[in-house]
Amino acid sequence: MSMVKVTLQDGSVKEFPQGSTLAEVAEGISRGLAKSALAAKVNGTVVGLSNTLENDAAVEILTFASPEGQDALRHSTSHILAQAVQNLFPGTKLGIGPAIANGFYYDFDSEHIFTPEDLETIEKEMDRVVKENYTFERSEISRDEAIKFFTERGENYKVELIENLPNDVAISMYRQGEFVDLCAGPHVPSTGKVKAIKLLNVAGAYWRGSEKNKMLQRIYGTSFTKTAELAEYLFKVEEAKRRDHRKIGAELDMFSFHEEGPGFPFFHPKGMILRNELEDFWRSQHKKHGYQEIKTPIILNRSLWEQSGHWEHYRDNMYFTQIDETDYAVKPMNCPGGILVYKTKLHSYRDLPIRMGELGLVHRHELSGALHGLLRVRNFTQDDAHIYMLKSQIIDELIKVISLVDHFYKVFGFDYHVELSTRPKDSMGADEDWEMATSALREALETKGVDYKVNPGDGAFYGPKIDFHLRDCLGRTWQCGTIQLDFQMPEKFDLTYVGEDGQKHRPVMIHRTIYGSIERFIAILTEHYAGAFPLWLAPVQVKILPISDRHEAYAHQVGNEYSSQDIRVEVDERREKISYKIREAQIAKVPYILIVGDKEMENNTVAVRYRGEGDLGAKDVADLGQQILQEIKRKQ
Repeated sequence: MSMVKVTLQDGSVKEFPQGSTLAEVAEGISRGLAKSALAAKVNGTVVGLSNTLENDAAVEILTFASPEGQDALRHSTSHILAQAVQNLFPGTKLGIGPAIANGFYYDFDSEHIFTPEDLETIEKEMDRVVKENYTFERSEISRDEAIKFFTERGENYKVELIENLPNDVAISMYRQGEFVDLCAGPHVPSTGKVKAIKLLNVAGAYWRGSEKNKMLQRIYGTSFTKTAELAEYLFKVEEAKRRDHRKIGAELDMFSFHEEGPGFPFFHPKGMILRNELEDFWRSQHKKHGYQEIKTPIILNRSLWEQSGHWEHYRDNMYFTQIDETDYAVKPMNCPGGILVYKTKLHSYRDLPIRMGELGLVHRHELSGALHGLLRVRNFTQDDAHIYMLKSQIIDELIKVISLVDHFYKVFGFDYHVELSTRPKDSMGADEDWEMATSALREALETKGVDYKVNPGDGAFYGPKIDFHLRDCLGRTWQCGTIQLDFQMPEKFDLTYVGEDGQKHRPVMIHRTIYGSIERFIAILTEHYAGAFPLWLAPVQVKILPISDRHEAYAHQVGNEYSSQDIRVEVDERREKISYKIREAQIAKVPYILIVGDKEMENNTVAVRYRGEGDLGAKDVADLGQQILQEIKRKQ
C-alpha cells in the first residue's frame, strides 16, 4: 500500500495510506480533533474533509477556532438558510450566500416580503435541517450540464453566474438532502455540525451590487458550534449598540452629523478637547523621536496628482475643482504635498533620515451608503509622516516606526495583530523594487519578533505595507496604523540627495500613520471605553457639585484652583437635588465627582466620588489636586 507523508502545523510528519480522506487524517491525529474538525487546509488551500490525499502535503485541520473554520461553518449555514427558505416559500429564486465577518447572508428573489416574524419561522426550519444531519456532497459537472440543470429549475441568477465564470473553471455543486446549490465550497461534513443559529435582519441588496439590477432581499445571520458562543456573540452585539460612538457622541455633546454635510463630521467643544489631547500627545511623541511637523495645502494642481499616480489609480475617490480655468483636486492623501516640501532644497546623505510629520486634512469620496459616523467619513485628519532615507537605513527606520506604533497602542491599552500586504495587480514599479521593499518589511517584523499574517495582493499601488489591527474590549478588530515602504514616489518626483561620492542618488520613502485617522480613532476609543475615557482624555475631568447655593462660592474656589493647574473642571450650579446632580455627572461619565457642603467648607476638603469605585470619602483639596495631576501625567 502506497503511503503519503503529511506535514502537520507543528512541523511533525505522519504517514497515511494514499487516498485517505482528510477526515481520516484528523482521526489519525486525535479523536478530539476529528470531532471538532470542520475543514482542512492542504498546501495553503482550504478544502473539505471528504477530499483525499494522493501526494505528500502540508495539512492543517481547521476547527471553529480558526477564521477559515468559521467561514466554512457559516458558508454551510447559508446553504441551510437557502434550503429552509425554499422549503417554506416555494418559487423563491436564489442569489448568492457567502460567509462574511461574524456571520453570513443569502440573497433571495421572492414575491413574499420577509418580515421579522418570518425569520423566527425560517430559523425553526433551519434547526430541522440541522437535525437531519444531511451530508454536504460535492459533485463536478460540465458547464452545459450546469446551465441545463439550473435553467430547468428557473434559477436564472445561478445561470448568469455560470455563464460569467472563466471557461477553465470547474463547475461544482453541493447537495444536502434534496437541496442542491451552485458552489465552489468548501463546506463542513454535514448540517449537524451547525449547533447554534441566529437570523439577524433583512435588508435590500441589488443583484451583484449594481443599481441597474433587481433589488433582492438579503437575510443576514450568524452561526456557531456551541450555543454558549452564540449567546456571548449576541451579548456583544447588544453591547456594541450600547457603545455606538454616534449615540455616545451625542449624549456627551462631543460631535454631530448633519444633512447639510453628509460624511463631514462636526466637532463640539468637548469633542475638540479629546481631539486636541490626541494631537498634543502625537506631537510630543513625534518631537521626541526626531520628527519635524509640516502643513501642506488641501487643494493642489491636477498635474501633481497625475505625477503621483493618484489621477490614474485613485481618481474615483477624489474631489475636483477649477481655479482660473485650471483643474485642481482636493487631496485624498498627504504624501505629494510632503514630497514638495522635501524638494524645496538640496539634501545631503548626512541629512538623512529626514522625518516629516503632518496632521493633514484629506477628503475622499465615499458612497453615501458606506458612510458610518466617524468610522467612515468623507473628510478626516491623517496623522501622516514621511521618512526619507538611504537604502542602508531602511531596516533601522522600520524598526523605529514599529516600536513607536507599539508605544502608542500600549498607552491606550490596545492589543493588536499585524498583517503584511504584498503587491496588488493595479500597481506601478519594477519587480525588483517590490521584492526589496517586501523583504525589508518582513525583516523588520521578524527582527522585532512580531507575529504577522500575509495578505497577498493587498498592498498600496506604490508599495507593500504593514497594517496594525487593534482589538477592542468586545474583541472587534480595527485597522488603524500602517507602514508603507515606497520606491515609486521618489522615482516619479525625481527625489534626490547628494551622496558621499558627490553624485545625486534616489532616497527611499516610508509612509506611515499610527492613529490612521483622528476621527476614526476617536470613534474606536469612544466605543472601547463606552465614553468613560481615561482621566487624561476625559473632556471634563472633575465636576464639583455644591449641595446648596451657599456652597457655590467655595465650589468655584476649588474649581479655580484646579483650573489654574490645567485640570478640566465644571461646577454644577443648578438648583437641583444633590442626588440628581450626582446621577447626571455619572451619566456624563466624569471621572471625579466632588461634593461640597458645610463640612467641606470648614475643613478645606471635598467629598470624592470616583468613577467605577464610588464614594472615597473626604480628601484635602491640594492633596487631591496633586493626585489628579499625577494620574493625568501617567496617562491614566
